[in-house]
Amino acid sequence: MTTPADPAEAASPEAIGAGSPSPLRRRLLVPTLVLSGSLMAVVSSLGAPLIPTLSQADGVSLSTGGWILTVTLLTGALATPVMGRLADGPRQRAIILVALAAVVAGCVLAAISTGFTVLLIGRALQGVGLGLLPVAMAIARRSLPPEKARQTIATLSVTTAIGAGLGYPVTGLIAQVLDFRAAYWFGAIVVTGALVLAALVLPARSPGVSRRFDVTGSGLLSLAVIGISVALSEGGGWGWTSARSLGVFAASAVLLAVWIPYELRIADPLVDLRQVRNRSVLTADVSGFLISIAMYLLIPIIVEFVQIPRSAGYGFGASLIVSGLVLVPLSAGSYAATRFLTGYERRFGPRTMIPLGSVVFGVAAGFFAVEHSALWEAFVTVAVCGLAVGFTTGAMPGFIVRAVAPSETGSAMGFYQVVRSIGLTVGSALSSAVLMSHTRPGQELPEVGGFTVALIIAVVLCLATAVASFMLPGRAPSRPDTLTVDQEEDLEMLMKDDAELAGVGLVAGEEPPPGPKGDRP
Repeated sequence: MTTPADPAEAASPEAIGAGSPSPLRRRLLVPTLVLSGSLMAVVSSLGAPLIPTLSQADGVSLSTGGWILTVTLLTGALATPVMGRLADGPRQRAIILVALAAVVAGCVLAAISTGFTVLLIGRALQGVGLGLLPVAMAIARRSLPPEKARQTIATLSVTTAIGAGLGYPVTGLIAQVLDFRAAYWFGAIVVTGALVLAALVLPARSPGVSRRFDVTGSGLLSLAVIGISVALSEGGGWGWTSARSLGVFAASAVLLAVWIPYELRIADPLVDLRQVRNRSVLTADVSGFLISIAMYLLIPIIVEFVQIPRSAGYGFGASLIVSGLVLVPLSAGSYAATRFLTGYERRFGPRTMIPLGSVVFGVAAGFFAVEHSALWEAFVTVAVCGLAVGFTTGAMPGFIVRAVAPSETGSAMGFYQVVRSIGLTVGSALSSAVLMSHTRPGQELPEVGGFTVALIIAVVLCLATAVASFMLPGRAPSRPDTLTVDQEEDLEMLMKDDAELAGVGLVAGEEPPPGPKGDRP
């Protein structure tokens, strides 16, 4: 592993500017990384609002049309661990450029498609971009000074929420004013801009060391993730207890049972599962999974609720544009929350950050479950939810970054993103199942009780996240089980930096040492 011992070395012109000391290139690095991550979230959201329109245009059922969104999430879940592992090597810039090029190709293919199959292929290519986050985080950690790196990683961690909040209204506006396929031309244009910017700004090579790629582990995990995603997406139509659903779940479980010991045995695994033994890493993975389920039991539920015509006895009959605008406060709240993380961590320490955000999220879900008689309540709920999401997802990556060596950042963050992707899929399937169970035979719309039940489940999951994220880290400092000399130096450097820079929540999650007055928890 090649890791600079001095933080200043991590921010050297050689690390940032591919040998060029250009201040402009250094200033543009963070905006480039954040822009790329945000655009990927925007592009991934170009499917959800268009499902009814595209299904009708291509002559497929709504359940089949749902694959416009599912196939993107699925591809993202497959690409993320692979790109995360490759990001630990020296060619991070090439990985980002290839991924952005694939997204551009996918947008163009979707825009010119004349059939549903070609559209799905285009949407699948767009999903490759969802694997960019661990790569961007790895670049930030290696190329920026510690404080700036932590702030950047915190911002990158909420780009999913920020992008979704922007993508839904943009999609709705373009689809309503222009042809619905114009949304994909929009995606192609903006991602091409990000591609050009990345080619000019990102460092040509990183100090990482190339390692043998785990082809077998990648194949086993990919098949397992595909099986789980397909079963969760189609389980409602197949029947959750049908032979097909149970068979796919069982096959996926067998693949995981083979994959786990294989990853623990080989020298260069796709995902170093030994990291999960670290309680900080486990905290982030478990919390990320639970809060992701809750997110898809709240955000899509509210968007659908506001579109329900008032003649149903509930809902607000909002247009596609207005229902998209409901998510704008999600973006604003998520970004604003990352600005408060530093001050909160300085005053109270990092241990309560995820629990606090989870409780606030639960309060927002509970509020809308009880009060949903006016449209402004949806905007307020989503705004509060945005603050909560920013607080939780802004802090989670730090639990991982603090606990693993820089050479393992991409892999560890890749696995974390896969866990979150599966959580989102579970949440989507669960919300669909709840609404379906509250839809009477022959009726198109569910009863209002279905929305209430989904929100109550979200509240329970948020409380479970709060408890788990507070209990799992423990009270003693959590360190990797086995440390090399380089890892010891990294850990000592980060411990010193944590005391001086607050870390934007990007620390291990255990109780910090007391301050001069002993007033820190």
